[in-house]
Formats: sequence, C-alpha cells, structure tokens
Amino acid sequence: MFTVTKVLVAGLAALGAVQALPQTVRPSSTPAPAAPAPAPAPAQDQTALFRDLSAAPTLVQQFRRLLTSGETLLTGDALKKLIVFSFNGATPANGAKGGATKAANVETFPILYKLGISTTVGFLEPCGINTPHVHPRATEFLTLVEGSNLKFGYVLENGLVKAGQNPEIAGALNKFEGTVFPQGSIHFQFNDNCDKATFVASLNSEDPGTSQIAQNFFALNANVVNATLGMPKTIDGKNIETFRKMIPANLAQDVDTCLAKCNKKGY
Repeated sequence: MFTVTKVLVAGLAALGAVQALPQTVRPSSTPAPAAPAPAPAPAQDQTALFRDLSAAPTLVQQFRRLLTSGETLLTGDALKKLIVFSFNGATPANGAKGGATKAANVETFPILYKLGISTTVGFLEPCGINTPHVHPRATEFLTLVEGSNLKFGYVLENGLVKAGQNPEIAGALNKFEGTVFPQGSIHFQFNDNCDKATFVASLNSEDPGTSQIAQNFFALNANVVNATLGMPKTIDGKNIETFRKMIPANLAQDVDTCLAKCNKKGY
C-alpha cells in the first residue's frame, strides 16, 4: 500500500513536482464552463460585507442582508452570483502539472457564513498527488466522481496502535465511493492511474483551513528539521535551503514509477 511516508518523500524529492490550492485542471470529460466564475470582491468590500453579516442577530437577518435589497429579494445575475458557486475554470497554482482544486468556502462563497459547511472539488491528472495535509477545523468526506483506484491514506493522532506499528489507515476508491478524513488527521490522495480523476470533498466548517505537512515542516528551523528527519545523506542542514526551493506546495506529480507506467515520464 502506498504509505503517507512514500507520498511525502515522492512529493518532496521530485524535481518536476507541483502543487495547487483551490484551483483546477479539468478532466477531459468535464465540459468547458460557459463563463468564468465571478471575480472575488475587493478585500475592503468583503471586509465590510462580513462586518455586516456578523452584526445580524439571526440567520434570517443574515440572509436578508446578503440576498435582499430592503425587503425585496434580489433577482437575475445579482442573485445568482450570491447563491451559485462554479467549480469550473480553476487553474493550477505556480505552474503545477499534477492537477488542481477549487474550494467553495466562506471567503469565496460568503453565503456559507455561519453555515458550518464547505466543499472542494479536486481534479487530478494521471499520477497526480494531493500531497499530505491537515484540515485543522474540519472533518472531510471525500467522494470520487470520476476515475478509479484513487489511493488515499490518513494518520490519526498518537496512540491508535502500539509504538512501532504502522498507524496509516489506507485504501482506494472507485467511482461513486467515498471515505472520511477525521478533523486534524494527516491525509493524501494519489491518482495512481493513467486517466484523470475528479473528487468532491465536503467539510463540516465554512472555514476548514489547510496546512500542508511537508511544506510547513520544512519552513521550520533547519537544525530542527535535520534532527527530526535523521536522514543527513538525503536532507540535512547543509542542503535544506536548496531543497526547500524544490518542495511542491500541494498537488504534486512526478512519481517516477507511475509516470513510467503511463508513458508520461519527463512531460
């Protein structure tokens, strides 16, 4: 089984590895969007909006402030841009090739304010990895809606198994199968397949947050990183600054065995 450790090391060591955060590369079966998603509101306008929503004493008052003009419901495009979120049109961040995700959360879709839910759609290229990460404020339920054999794994807090035993809970999803990643668990998804994959992840917070394990770990003091890893021949204080520049931010590719299997090596 493809362990979290293997995914972590593969994502870090690959020179061509890539990343993303809420952005998207669509699989070929997904039709092109009719129009791009509306641009986010300017920062100060959004700040004013959330200040107004936070002042609403009840949920219906919150919706009234967001969806009405006076006591009349908005109509047409003015209403649609507030109640419909498009997962089309996202692009990989920083030139990532492994895929992309796009998230509807309280920042990108303000109607979610205080509703305790958000959703991310992920589009993984062949051999693409959504590298190990944590959602500090939410549990995630992920469903594969396109593709097959999407490998996944997660590790809970300390104490699940005896010291020295493998703590990774791992498996694979086929189309319309789902799994859960408990809040705070380190988890990943790996499209170990030659076809593209699409997943839908629902989280029980409008602001779940994401912390990439490898990227944030390597942001620590180099001496601490070196002492923790215990792998001086591969990664140590002498080369940590150089190595840090090669770390992908989220959606990594370049798992050599998979790329070779799919005749994708070097692309």
